[in-house]
Amino acid sequence: MTNITELIKELRNKTGAGFLDCKKSLEENNNDIEKSVEALRKKGLAKASKKTDRAANEGAVAIYSNNSITVLIKVNSETDFAAKSDAFLDFLDSLGELVLENNTIIQKEEFLNLDYEQGSVKDYFNSMIAKIGENLILNDLIIKENKNSNYAFYIHNSYRENIGKIISFLEYSTNNYSNEVETLSKNLCMHIAAMKPESLDIADLDKEIILKEEKIQKELILNSGKPSNIVDKILEGKMKKFYSEVTLLNQSFILDQDKSIKEVINGFSKYEFKLISFELITL
Repeated sequence: MTNITELIKELRNKTGAGFLDCKKSLEENNNDIEKSVEALRKKGLAKASKKTDRAANEGAVAIYSNNSITVLIKVNSETDFAAKSDAFLDFLDSLGELVLENNTIIQKEEFLNLDYEQGSVKDYFNSMIAKIGENLILNDLIIKENKNSNYAFYIHNSYRENIGKIISFLEYSTNNYSNEVETLSKNLCMHIAAMKPESLDIADLDKEIILKEEKIQKELILNSGKPSNIVDKILEGKMKKFYSEVTLLNQSFILDQDKSIKEVINGFSKYEFKLISFELITL
């Protein structure tokens, strides 16, 4: 006699339905695979596998936190309509709670393979794909350990107080948490969401990005007919401008274009305000 676990696996492969749905369907249909497939199709639960190939460019991002970790999650859907639905938002919240309950730093694939009810988180995704009727993809999972730092975040185009289209997250230190420091941290989060820096400072920028930009700018300078003896000087200026566009500390502050972020922070020296890291998660 075929093992029930093998039957469930076969039925899941045929339908893409969740573990529990397959188990129940087999029980109701005397372990007959074909009848179980038909039953799942009638219930609309056998569509997940077909939907997983469809493009999912909408969705939402969310933030969750406990005493140990802060979690940033991005789940894509096919339409903005689905992303705004309570079913989708509740699903996103349940994923966040699962990560908090696990309470460890794990990668995306590890999370999808975690036990959930009698299946896995991946099975949970399949059941929600069938329920919502769209492809759903766990696109990003960022888990940060809460240390002895201060944190701030900003949500753009929010659907709920912790869910929206863009989330910027800032980690910083200070010797005196005050209203001024709180306002600064929130304004910096809004700046990050608007200007989308790639790194905190030049030293943190991917070296391949720097080399690629230097090569492009040097070719542009040479092709413009500039004398070879001033190419390096011009390149230095071009790269300085590039760094001012892609590194947070060197960007012009959106609320005071005459100052860089570094200069703004220097104005808070009495609070010993220091940026430690940031995260930006966006659709």
